[in-house]
Amino acid sequence: MKSVVIHAAKDLRIEETDPGSAGPGQVEIAIEAGGICGSDLHYYNHGGFGTIRLREPMILGHEIAGTIKALGSGVSGLAVGDRVAVSPSRPCNACDYCLKGQQNHCLNMRFYGSAMPMPHIQGAFRQRLVAESWQCHKVADGISINEAAFAEPFSVTLHAVNRAGSLLGKRVLVTGCGPIGALCILAARAHGAQEIVATDVMDAVLLKALEVGADRTINVATDSDKLAAYSANKGHFDMMFEASGNERAVRAGLDVLKPRGILMQLGLGGDVSLPQNLIVAKEIDMRGSFRFHEEFALAVDLINRRRVDVKPLLTSIFDLDDAVAAFEAAGDRSRSMKVQLSF
Repeated sequence: MKSVVIHAAKDLRIEETDPGSAGPGQVEIAIEAGGICGSDLHYYNHGGFGTIRLREPMILGHEIAGTIKALGSGVSGLAVGDRVAVSPSRPCNACDYCLKGQQNHCLNMRFYGSAMPMPHIQGAFRQRLVAESWQCHKVADGISINEAAFAEPFSVTLHAVNRAGSLLGKRVLVTGCGPIGALCILAARAHGAQEIVATDVMDAVLLKALEVGADRTINVATDSDKLAAYSANKGHFDMMFEASGNERAVRAGLDVLKPRGILMQLGLGGDVSLPQNLIVAKEIDMRGSFRFHEEFALAVDLINRRRVDVKPLLTSIFDLDDAVAAFEAAGDRSRSMKVQLSF
């Protein structure tokens, strides 16, 4: 089968790899759609991110969906021909964190396309994938395989909502309107947010934010005063989903959060300096959000029942053999929101 393999920064190759076969409790899936994620782009552009570096060739990809082609022994509830979204989260379910229900912090996590451990965890941008049956969630009739491949990034934002707590009737600020920020808007709206304001530095992505449900957008590169106006009376927003990883976005958000507001940090951007006096005086809660686990099933269900519409976020689809062009397009925020590969 063909797979998308990263060797080093800007060294992406289409290579033949062994698909393997389904063992007990496993299924073989023909992968049909795969979304290019920010972490995939970090591997492609920089050979890693932070202290995590590529040390051997690795198949990329974890936002995937496809059709079951074969079943291993003992598999129930699935059949050949079923279309499925596949969760890339494969915790051990035996370590201390898994036993506490914190599988996203598993000490032995095997998350597709991760260079954290050595040997690396090979990813899912391949024509055939053997997965555990419990990773697979059926895609409803009438839902495209490309929509189904949004389940993984949508799960990230649903986990952030889970960490934030009830959004019912809350005023929400979303900073950074790439795919994760835009999906935060969908997640917040589905969970009862009363008002959603989104910020970014590019008008094109802000138009997408409006399309998926933001009440108002602000280009903070050209109209930062419009956001600053929300700082009156100690702030306006109950919660902030920070998806840019930008220090200025964090600081501006703290100014407009109400006392006892919650800042949910999803974006990764390295070390930042924070106004401690402001955080203390306004009793701000700062919380991180990392990956997901049980939220994947909810993501598929919401997409299946069309409680959310992810279609506006799909910019383009490239053939597998054009993977380099796809990665170049995905890295250009001026023209791409979510780019997917077709296998």
